[in-house]
Order: sequence, then structure tokens, then C-alpha cells
Amino acid sequence: MNTVVMYSTQVCPYCQMAERLLKSRGVQHIEKILIDRDPSRRQEMMSRTGRRTVPQVFIGETHVGGYDDLSALDRAGGLTPLLEAA
Repeated sequence: MNTVVMYSTQVCPYCQMAERLLKSRGVQHIEKILIDRDPSRRQEMMSRTGRRTVPQVFIGETHVGGYDDLSALDRAGGLTPLLEAA
């Protein structure tokens, strides 16, 4: 299974929904980067994604986007294959 990295904050409801969706698809571990605990990581996130909002989800080297993007990918049937890719 591909590595999942999620830029997040401790209180973001969309981050929690993204985590629940990923776990429902069999993800055991999500590397969470809490940008509210380490503000320098926010700049890193913005440089990598061009976005300011959380969550920002990466599966392997693929930037999926935020919760709406993740949910749309799942509805289109693309999330599970992306997670399973080696």
C-alpha cells in the first residue's frame, strides 16, 4: 500500500473526515503533519501544493488535494487503486 501523508491541524473537521475515509479504505497508518504545532510546515505545505487549507493529502507521490478532492476520487473509483499501487 502506498504511503499516505496528510497536512492537518488538530481541530480540523475535514481532516478528521479525510482520516475516517482513508481508514475505511484500509489505510492503517497516516503520517500526519500538524501545521498548527509546527508553523514552518505550513510554508512547506503551501510550496508543495499551492494551497493554504487543510487537509492536504498525498498518496505516494500523488497530491490528491483536500477532503472534497479525496471524496470525489473515492466516488469515481480512483482512491482504492491509488492506495494499492506499489
